[in-house]
Amino acid sequence: MYQPPHFREDRRAVQHALIATHSLGLLITAGPEGLQANFIPFLIDAAASEHGTLRAHLARANPQLRELSVVDECLVVFQGPQTYVSPSLYPTKQETGKVVPTWNYITVHAWGRPRVMDDAAWIASQVDDLTRHKEANRAAPWNVADAPEPFVAAQLKAIVGLEIPIARIEGKWKVSQNRTAVDQAGVAQGLREEALRGEGEEAELMAAQVAERMKSAN
Repeated sequence: MYQPPHFREDRRAVQHALIATHSLGLLITAGPEGLQANFIPFLIDAAASEHGTLRAHLARANPQLRELSVVDECLVVFQGPQTYVSPSLYPTKQETGKVVPTWNYITVHAWGRPRVMDDAAWIASQVDDLTRHKEANRAAPWNVADAPEPFVAAQLKAIVGLEIPIARIEGKWKVSQNRTAVDQAGVAQGLREEALRGEGEEAELMAAQVAERMKSAN
């Protein structure tokens, strides 16, 4: 992806943390049937390969499964917080007027050769791990074993596992690093105020990211 140096995020732990918290990835293939894309929830296993390994499952009826069996590479895009940034949030607007709107966003792109895992034990383990990961913070976590065993067995037969050892991974944190410290502070404050006015949770999440980057730069 387009990567101006000031927006690059190469720290593996930070990239993996985004995948863990925003785990619905856009799985993209370009195979014999052309471009295909599906949103799939993923887990990241940081220790399974050099750059980490993605694990997921998809419906056996999904036509992208045929592509995954033959392509040498696929791409998974993970999208973090994103929001519009108005020129009005920049204090320098009052001084020069030389500002334009922009869009702040956070994303991780991961490439790798997919492995279709049509193994009952692997699939059951994947579903169990994903469930535990997403239910962990609930007051009364749901467990796969809470459902009737025959029902679970039938559901598992309808899905196929997917494993992607990551060959290349890129992170992009476009959170106003190209602006002056004064403008960055203005963006963080302005987005917090937008969030307080009920203009969206994304504004508050982005305000936190801008503030965090400002702190790490000092």
